[in-house]
Amino acid sequence: MKLFIAGLSTETNSFSPMPTGMASFEEGSIHHGDATRDEPMYWTAPLHIWRDKAEERGWHVIESLSAHAQPSGPTVKSVYEGFRDEILSELTAAGGADIILLALHGAMIADGYDDCEGDLIARCRAICPDAVIGGLLDPHSNLTDKMMTEASLLVAFKEYPHVDVPERAADLFRLAAETADGKITPVMRDWDCRMIIAMPTTKPPMRGFVDDMLAAEGQGGLLSLSLIHGFPWSDHPRTGTRAVAICDGSAEQAEQQAETLGRRIFALRHELHRVPPDIDTALDMAQAAPEGPVVLADMSDNAGGGAPSDATFLLRAMIERGMTSVATGLFWDPIALRICKEAGEGATLNLRLGGKCGPMSGDPLDLVVTVRKVASGLTQRFGTLSAPMGETVWIETRGIDIVLNDVRSQTFHPEAFEKLGIDLSRRRYVCVKSSNHYEAGFNPIAAQVIGVATPGSITPDFANIPYKNRARTYFPVVEDPFA
Repeated sequence: MKLFIAGLSTETNSFSPMPTGMASFEEGSIHHGDATRDEPMYWTAPLHIWRDKAEERGWHVIESLSAHAQPSGPTVKSVYEGFRDEILSELTAAGGADIILLALHGAMIADGYDDCEGDLIARCRAICPDAVIGGLLDPHSNLTDKMMTEASLLVAFKEYPHVDVPERAADLFRLAAETADGKITPVMRDWDCRMIIAMPTTKPPMRGFVDDMLAAEGQGGLLSLSLIHGFPWSDHPRTGTRAVAICDGSAEQAEQQAETLGRRIFALRHELHRVPPDIDTALDMAQAAPEGPVVLADMSDNAGGGAPSDATFLLRAMIERGMTSVATGLFWDPIALRICKEAGEGATLNLRLGGKCGPMSGDPLDLVVTVRKVASGLTQRFGTLSAPMGETVWIETRGIDIVLNDVRSQTFHPEAFEKLGIDLSRRRYVCVKSSNHYEAGFNPIAAQVIGVATPGSITPDFANIPYKNRARTYFPVVEDPFA
């Protein structure tokens, strides 16, 4: 059996002020056929799993490109085409493959391509018409007809935070192997849930929903269930929630299972759609809390959703209130970081922080800061995998500890602070630039967690996202879009 593995992903925020070009991928992760020689990380872990499982079976593995970038605006056309064509040329040079497994995202848009995943899968299909083609997806995808018809198998992460990447990669491998061996005949169908909301899975009702999905798989010909949450800030005709079922040989069963799953999630829409507080309300709640640390999430400045991660709105409000015993980060500000690094540990200096990438970043803050720590090569955990932070600096001003870095990334785990020496147990307030992924790492240490609807590039106001390509025929714009 010949297995071909590759990865190409980014999540496109149509409203982000920053394009996704080669520098974005270089900052993220690029490997030309050798990702599995390095330690597995969030983006490359699926390729490690697929290679290991294939080699256990004695299969021949061809490893191609693995290129991944933090979410931003649309990908530069030449960059996408160059990466895509590298994968396709290596697939052709290998003489095709029996199984092709691709680590994708599902919401990648490039100049001239509104469905990069569908385009890549279709071109692989043209080279290998009889191959089993499997795609591993982020649930925040734009699931398209081309993806559904050209792929043999599509499996999405079930958890949000996405801490189940290894498990879902293993699921996809197993299904692909059983298909190639003739043990199963997968048939995929999806159902449009007509809703765009956030659906974290750490708490009810989504916790039970995901557990039930997992329990149902493997029963009575049902091979796989995926819930595509949709990526709200991707302006695409297919933006939104879709339920996906893969059944063994039966299109009718797959259609029924997808609709059943979709109708169940739609029935939960009011329970799931929780409007987070604005800054003033959130800070009132935090200051009224009897103990800390209170974790405040700067939801609209999440690099993991395409925001710059340099917005100052929440920090400015805390300074104006005179709040102290605060730790906040990660601020993506390479300019401020370079200045602090040059000054060195122990230096006190005037520093202009944040507010550099446009109106949704707010105005810069002019602060007198002391450089407490300079570090390089630090990582933070996301589930069982590591995520790089690049060059990192801890600065302090007026009883507020601020972490700056030069690799744009959301704040996943307390390690982002603790590896610099910041003891979060001694801080009353911890502010993280993340929408939801932070919960996996921060919920265990928090006395209270408050998501904050700050201004920014991914404001969680789903009824008023200024789409041009997505029709406004979804909940919460329409109370019942099926009526």
